[in-house]
Amino acid sequence: MEQNNRGSFTGKLGFVLSAAGASVGLGNIWRFPYLAAKYGGGAFLLVYIILALTFGYTMIIAETAIGRSSQKSPVGAFRFFSDSPWAKAGGWINAIVPVLICPYYSVIGGWVCKYLFAFLTTDMNEIATDTFFTDFITNGASAELWFCVFVALNLVIIYMGVENGIERVSKFMMPILLVLALAISAYSITRPGAMAGVSYMLIPHLENFSWMTVVSAMGQMFYSLSIAMGILITFGSYMKKEVSIEDSTVQVEIFDTGVAILAGMMIIPAVFAFSGGDPEQLGAGPSLMFITMPKIFASMGIGRIIGVMFFTLVLFAALTSSIALTEAAVSTICDEFKWSRTACTTVMAVVMLALGTLSCLGYGPLSFITIIGMPFLDFFDFLTNSVMMPIAAFAICVLVTKCIGISRIEQEVEMDGHPFRRKKVFSVVIKYIAPIFVLIILLSSIANAFGLISM
Repeated sequence: MEQNNRGSFTGKLGFVLSAAGASVGLGNIWRFPYLAAKYGGGAFLLVYIILALTFGYTMIIAETAIGRSSQKSPVGAFRFFSDSPWAKAGGWINAIVPVLICPYYSVIGGWVCKYLFAFLTTDMNEIATDTFFTDFITNGASAELWFCVFVALNLVIIYMGVENGIERVSKFMMPILLVLALAISAYSITRPGAMAGVSYMLIPHLENFSWMTVVSAMGQMFYSLSIAMGILITFGSYMKKEVSIEDSTVQVEIFDTGVAILAGMMIIPAVFAFSGGDPEQLGAGPSLMFITMPKIFASMGIGRIIGVMFFTLVLFAALTSSIALTEAAVSTICDEFKWSRTACTTVMAVVMLALGTLSCLGYGPLSFITIIGMPFLDFFDFLTNSVMMPIAAFAICVLVTKCIGISRIEQEVEMDGHPFRRKKVFSVVIKYIAPIFVLIILLSSIANAFGLISM
């Protein structure tokens, strides 16, 4: 009875756009460009594409198949295949990740809302100052207000359900997002001096390659493809049996990687055109979007229009990922506690507001509180992205190889005669390569957090 009442996507397009929406978020538009700029441009891009076609592909296939086969969210899915204590722990880690990510992700979403509003109403020169961003995030009341605006947008969609909320919004937002990305990229690469940035972004240069290029690309792949966040297991449980898992995975890969490249083409050529490829500007890191880009827009003749388009694009990307994170958490609460969807969404709203407020105020009124030297937002990001997600991915690899069996995953993928073209790649990666990769990410990230290595 539970399975019959479970929400579902209407078909392949609904799943692909919703899964792509989950993947195409701040990880692509914000995180990918600054990591590519910092870790060698084309070298980073090449490593990322190789990893996405092997490791990323394998994990998307595995998680989607686990969800569709079990018809459950992460905790129930792990329990469906194994009742061992480690499986229960693995399921809960996969389930808790989105619960912890969504609040601080929504804080950053609030920053995007603030910048979109500012580009609509505020003097461009004011937005371009070095202090505009820091003054905003250290102002507790203002940061909290915009955080709540983003949370409200998110929750309205979740209350509407799978088909009427997530799928409908994704079908509307994703095409617009793609058009905006293409338009801004085209404008960016036609600026004087921008072609040097295009070359830096697309052509691998060995002198820019380092071990941290690989580690950073691996970490970005988790963030960008929504791996080990419980999202793909949850969305897989909403996928109809007649939909091809592999074809859908390939389309999500193409969409996600394509938007990441477009984001790089929006930002990196603009930095070259603005600063001549100044290493300090390229290595600006997270501030690239909120400090460097407004300076670039302010220097353009139609900077306000481009700024509005850019932050509309970023807002759409942030929302599609945020609703996927929230849905994964809500689905788990519904499955485990048998509450109504409205009640579960309300519980998640309370969690988002409580934990998100800590992250929101962590740069202002609560800046005196740090955890292992990090403000709340940075700590939650480190805990989820660098610690819990690699552990969750490792648990998925073990579940597939030791409990479910690769042959059963293959049967799920090949259901109704659908192809599984990269079957051998899947088998080798899930058995041998993926577990090693996730352990490398885990150990490297922890070592970096405690200052043992520099990333």
